[in-house]
Amino acid sequence: MTFDAGCALVESALTGPARREIVAEASVAKDFGRALVRLRDHMRANVWPAASQRIDIERIVNAFDRTTRQDGFHVLHDWDGKADRVNEDTIPVDVLTYLIERRGGQAPDPRALAILVDYHFFHILALFSLRIWDEGDADANLDRVGRLLTALQGPEGSGQRFVANAETLLLIATSHFELQERGYDTLLARVRTLNDGHRTAIALGHAASMGCHLRFGFEATYRRDTLVMRRDNLADYPWLCFALATLMQEYSRRTTEGVPDEGDTIAEAILNGVSPDARAFVGDPPPVLSSCERERAAFRERFLGYRADLLGTFERFRPSERRFSTLSFFFNFSHNVLKGTVIDALLRGQPWGLTFNDLLTANGEGAQKERLATTLMGYARASPDTINGRPTPVIVYDPESGREAFGITMRKLKE
Repeated sequence: MTFDAGCALVESALTGPARREIVAEASVAKDFGRALVRLRDHMRANVWPAASQRIDIERIVNAFDRTTRQDGFHVLHDWDGKADRVNEDTIPVDVLTYLIERRGGQAPDPRALAILVDYHFFHILALFSLRIWDEGDADANLDRVGRLLTALQGPEGSGQRFVANAETLLLIATSHFELQERGYDTLLARVRTLNDGHRTAIALGHAASMGCHLRFGFEATYRRDTLVMRRDNLADYPWLCFALATLMQEYSRRTTEGVPDEGDTIAEAILNGVSPDARAFVGDPPPVLSSCERERAAFRERFLGYRADLLGTFERFRPSERRFSTLSFFFNFSHNVLKGTVIDALLRGQPWGLTFNDLLTANGEGAQKERLATTLMGYARASPDTINGRPTPVIVYDPESGREAFGITMRKLKE
């Protein structure tokens, strides 16, 4: 099974009536629990007997999953920190099983079933995003995955939105805990071969999300010790350096050519990216970035050249109680934010119109984003992880902490 053939199979499921038929078939069950069990059987088999066609993607999914695991990533399966192993079921199946426990005795909910079907195919597309280099032109392949993502989130689907673009699929696919982090350097080398547009889109998502991720670690895991954070994130720092250098290059190009940075999105992502450890990128080079010193030095040189303008723009993103801010948003892993969003939609039977990317920027409708962020924090507080012997929510929205992070970052950038 080739990448092209796999995309064609998935496209047949996403562009026709198949998903509606799958939901209709499951919805005739006597209760929601039985409907979910029917759906779970299809998910586990990756075979979907819709009325108009039979969609069998088992071979291509299994082949891609094996190869991706060999590369070092478990895209479809989460890590069980208590059992210290990879879960047997996929993430969508785990979520479905949780829903059986919470809503199994109710009447079948077609909207929730549709969200689960979409969530399953979302993970298939995330898996495909890591296989774009296997054959043919990687940029063209990523564009094709992007078209499949558009179809997934289009009118034939549930209305639940996941991510804004195919580039963010790469981020979600690789944001799980991996016991061995051997795959990240190889993947970064592959990403560097993509065209400017794809690299910039990847950098936008990674800079902002890794800022949130490392700020969480700084506060919760590393007890505000920057040196410990650097030593424990040998895979993350080179990726963050790539993202910041790419964005700074794009900022410089736009400034030189007079192309506006709409919504100051690039500047905001740079601010989020440097916020956990600004000195690592504008101060003396730390050992954790020795493998990418050329990129770090290029970022630093360009940043210092535009520092006055950027610091002025950063003030626009100072966190407050009156406006949503990504600097006030902290979390352990990006995919957990998305999973929490989907679980809330399933419990309510109503999709969120926000993507994960919407939570990475202050631009846009802030009230709904703040409502989602605080909802996710509520779930995280109800089921905290134990970190350093203390119960700790792994998703936090706190404007006061955001203002503190902003102030510290600005002081370091002015040094």
